[in-house]
Amino acid sequence: MAPLSNGHTNGNGHLLPQSTSITNVRFSDIPLAIDIPVSGLDIEEAVEVNLEELLDDPTELCTLLENEGAAKNFWMVISMAYAKQRKVDHAIEILNKGLGSLSRGGPKEKLGLLSCLCWLYLRRSRQAPRVVPEGQLISEARTKDFYLQAATGSLNEASRINPSFPPLFLARGVLSLLRSSLQPPSKPLAPGAIENSERAETLRQALKCFDDASRVSAGRNMMALLGKARTLFSLGRYSDSLDCYQEILLKMPDLQDPDPRIGIGCCLWQLAYRDEARQAWDRALEIATDPAFAPIYKKAMTVYTQKAFKVDKEYPLTCATFGRYFMPRKAWSTVDSLARRAIALTDVNAIASDGWYLLARKEHSQDHPDLSKANDFYSRADNARGGSDKGYLAARFGSAQIQVLLQDYDGAKFKLEKIIQQYKSWEAMMLLGVLYAQDVFANQAAGLKEDNSIELKKAVALLEAVRLAWKDPKKKITPGSSFLICLSRLYELEQPEKSLQCLQQAEQMALDDIPDKDKPDDVEDNAMIIPKLREQLAPSLLNNLGCYQYQVDKYDQARDTFQTALTACVKVGEKDSTIDSDALVTTISYNLARTYESAALLDEAKQIYEGLLARHDDYTDARTRLAYISLRQNPTSDGAKALGALYETDSTNLEVRALFGWYLSKAKKRTTNIAEDQEQRHYKHTLQHHDKHDRYSLTGMGNLHLSTAREMRKDTEQDREKRRKTYEKAVEFFDKALQLDPRNAYAAQGIAIALADDKRDFSSAVQVFSKVRDTVWESSVSINLGHVYGELKQYSRAIESYEAALAKDRASDPHILACLGRVWLLKGKQDKSTTAMKSALYYSHHALEFAPEQIHFKFNIAFVQIQLAQLIYALPENQRTLQEVQAASEGLDEAIESFTTIAHSKNPPYSKHDIEQRANMGRNTIRRQLERAVQSQREYEERNAEKLALARETREAEFRRREEEQRKAEEVRQEEKRRLVEERHKLLEVSRSLAEKRAEEERKKDEAEYTTDDEGARVKRKKKGAKGGKRKKKGEDSASDEQKGGAGKRRGKSTTENSPGATSDEERAPKKRRKLARKGGAKPSGGDFKSSELVIDSDDDGDVNAAGIGGDNTTRADANEEMDAWGGDTKDTPMESGDGRDEDEDEEAEGAVRKPSKMVSRRIDDEDDEDEQGEDDDDQPRSKPHTTADEEDHTLDHDPGTDRTGGEQTKGNVFADSGGISTVDDTVGAAGDEDTAEY
Repeated sequence: MAPLSNGHTNGNGHLLPQSTSITNVRFSDIPLAIDIPVSGLDIEEAVEVNLEELLDDPTELCTLLENEGAAKNFWMVISMAYAKQRKVDHAIEILNKGLGSLSRGGPKEKLGLLSCLCWLYLRRSRQAPRVVPEGQLISEARTKDFYLQAATGSLNEASRINPSFPPLFLARGVLSLLRSSLQPPSKPLAPGAIENSERAETLRQALKCFDDASRVSAGRNMMALLGKARTLFSLGRYSDSLDCYQEILLKMPDLQDPDPRIGIGCCLWQLAYRDEARQAWDRALEIATDPAFAPIYKKAMTVYTQKAFKVDKEYPLTCATFGRYFMPRKAWSTVDSLARRAIALTDVNAIASDGWYLLARKEHSQDHPDLSKANDFYSRADNARGGSDKGYLAARFGSAQIQVLLQDYDGAKFKLEKIIQQYKSWEAMMLLGVLYAQDVFANQAAGLKEDNSIELKKAVALLEAVRLAWKDPKKKITPGSSFLICLSRLYELEQPEKSLQCLQQAEQMALDDIPDKDKPDDVEDNAMIIPKLREQLAPSLLNNLGCYQYQVDKYDQARDTFQTALTACVKVGEKDSTIDSDALVTTISYNLARTYESAALLDEAKQIYEGLLARHDDYTDARTRLAYISLRQNPTSDGAKALGALYETDSTNLEVRALFGWYLSKAKKRTTNIAEDQEQRHYKHTLQHHDKHDRYSLTGMGNLHLSTAREMRKDTEQDREKRRKTYEKAVEFFDKALQLDPRNAYAAQGIAIALADDKRDFSSAVQVFSKVRDTVWESSVSINLGHVYGELKQYSRAIESYEAALAKDRASDPHILACLGRVWLLKGKQDKSTTAMKSALYYSHHALEFAPEQIHFKFNIAFVQIQLAQLIYALPENQRTLQEVQAASEGLDEAIESFTTIAHSKNPPYSKHDIEQRANMGRNTIRRQLERAVQSQREYEERNAEKLALARETREAEFRRREEEQRKAEEVRQEEKRRLVEERHKLLEVSRSLAEKRAEEERKKDEAEYTTDDEGARVKRKKKGAKGGKRKKKGEDSASDEQKGGAGKRRGKSTTENSPGATSDEERAPKKRRKLARKGGAKPSGGDFKSSELVIDSDDDGDVNAAGIGGDNTTRADANEEMDAWGGDTKDTPMESGDGRDEDEDEEAEGAVRKPSKMVSRRIDDEDDEDEQGEDDDDQPRSKPHTTADEEDHTLDHDPGTDRTGGEQTKGNVFADSGGISTVDDTVGAAGDEDTAEY
């Protein structure tokens, strides 16, 4: 087929929007923030979540949503916000947790989440590797097939809820399309052959799904059409695919993501239309880069401005406009001449302002600009347009830049403040924010104590406003990475998470700016190409990222980032040999070693430190860390020697002195006299001779006084006063450290300890410890919190704090385990809980396992065992068991033995007398109590067991009775059901037999009425006239009239009525009866029906009698039998005329019956006329053939609107009523009926 060439094939000039910017519609409906409702006490509250600055770990958000029972839309919006930031794994995690949270709701609540989860799996599969990477386990690999299987599971679960949910059709199509990409292509086929490979079948399934999605949306789903076009292309149906792409472009010409023009070009290329394909791709590239500005600007400059300049080179407006065209081309001489010409020749201030601005920009852009001259030009350009509040914004901003270069920061800030007040200039806000940030950084570097919080707030507000505006594509703001790094430094101290986000954003910008020529060609997977691209970033940026990751304990990520930064340093040195990258390599290597050290990889860290010292033997920080590692690995020999050598060479270094002071605190000999303490002398010497503001020494002095005060005696008033003064001295040191560094968490923790120990102000101490815990991630803070909560009798929180300390880095610390045992003991005594007591005993045993030489841990176990025995004895019998009492007795024996052993040890924790007294009390008092408790508990449980057995037996008997009743009821129901089924079968059999009988009679009737003529055609039988000269006999007339009068009224004639002697009397009767019938006789209902038999003409009178009488007598019995089969009552059915009635009655009855007989013959033959009633009987038509009893019976039921009892329509059910049936009353019309009114 030939491609379209009308200009609309590629979307050129057809219904494109007039905007000059391309807006990415993906995730455009995700708000910047979302309010999550929180159930308050009296009023509704809400938590605002910023969807632009999401947490790296969404667990906290998920917990909030689960606790508040948030609706599914909150889960989906937050998940999509993570997906918008390319954190698809977090988005999937949120949706999975949302499904778990909504599991208690209806299945339809989960449908949207499942659909969204399926799409996220599909998106993640496109980023995953096709095969398992080398060195990775297959069970841990996350390949494309893994995510496609996960998407299939979500799709199947959603289909079980609602298989016709519209988004599922499109998802099935995309899933099939992606799955086909993993299947091997088929071999080349012969022309016209149909491909039946697995891949082809998968693509056909995708095509069907896309067709269903398009059908459901009435053709409005462009994504379904795109999927269809893509599938057709994969199937090799390029013409059909091209038609589909063109249909999409016609329906939605502004669609750019994805762009159907690319697909059009691919189809045209496969169809050998190379030029048209290239045009389509050029159009797609033009729209993707800049849809309108480039061609319009080029046309404005080259067509109109250039022509105007050629017409008149002295025209000022042309000179000023043309000067701007040469500015980005750095044709400075041309710009200068055009600008001066515009200034000299114009009489319009605005054009003169443009000329001065061009001169200022030209001077400002020089390598060595004359700043005063440029500032003068900017001022003239501003003044030419009115200056002051009017002025020229661009010139005023340029003047502010010049003032920054002249280091007139106050003047620049003043001018920028005025610009922001008048215009919402993002460039001015960015520059002003950076200036305020520089003030903050300068104060921090100088160590000044001035309060710069106002400048910090202003800088953050301005830069954050620019950052938010930058995310809006309509505002076209693209700040550089330096702007984000500046904002990151502002967030560094107060909000490190936001600081990390800024650095990650700067990293992403740098990755996007890498040109295609520098991207690796041998890597196709996106997951593998990112590490390669990061090696081309600035090493300083990667180093900062690694430092932040290290601070939040993400050691694996920090290690990878530092290693990438080292590789980047090497590449920077290869590109530019003049750059000295040794300083960067040294710093990054040291940071990498610290990361290994924190990750407990001491050998790797030691190797890096030694490498640094091999290059820089005077690197004191590296030597200090090596000494510290030696102290941790071997504190007595190698560690002490390494630290001693370091202290001898660098004793003036404060970091070395701090490490030496820490070593003294661990290795010194304890003394109660603080003046003789070696650690105190070391810190004092540092403060007196090196730096009186050394914060580590001040904090160390406070800790030393704190521990000394805690060990002091408090028996007398003098001892207590001395102890109080020592605490005050410790607080003074801590306070001094906090004055120098308000963020010193260790000094703040020391003050909290003093509040708890000396002042017993536990509430204030809890507040301080809580703030410190948010700053310092150490186990000591959690331990102190546990102590304070224990004193406040908040045992549950104390347990949580101790367990948090265990989980950090002290899982085998016996002291924390002992504290846990103590808190569980106090909780058990408070709640009278044996479970808490058993937990206390467990932790006490656990502490003894890690420190078996500590005698006081053994004392703790014995003490808990005695407390448990006393508690169990005090509990009522229904709250304990015999096993618990016996176990407590055994534990008591162990405690008595332990107390005896501890009392005779060398250094018992308490006096020997007290411990022996406890052992004697357990031996004499508690043991006898438990023995009595064992006996009483056994008796109680025996009694209780008998009661339970009786109650269990009673309950089982009741269950058996109920089951028996249910079984009998079920049997009755089954029997009734079986009976109904049998009756239904019987009724069906009767109905079937009657239906067959009626069908047979209808067939006979049809055979009697129709015959075959000479030509073989089927025609209706014609009635034969009576032979001439032969009069109709009375019996024949009577039989015929009786038949037409209705079988229901009179079913037969007696033999006396058919005798020849009565013929003359009967010949005159019909005329009289016909006249009576016309005056108002009732019309028999049977006259409307025809018989299925024909009366055969015969020359013999006996034949007529046989036909009239014999048939009547024969069918009467059949009718009675059929009535019996119907179950009807026949007592109301009229019998034969031989029942004793006189002849007059018979004649009257015959008149009532014969009257409609003639009328029926009129309707059939239309040969009679009332004027011809006196003619001979031979000229009259034959009467209607006689009807049998069976046919009469069926005639009664012919009306589909009534049943046999005259009721409403039964719709074919012959079993409508089994009551008495009167065949006479149902078939004879009453006077005044519609049938009678005809006459």
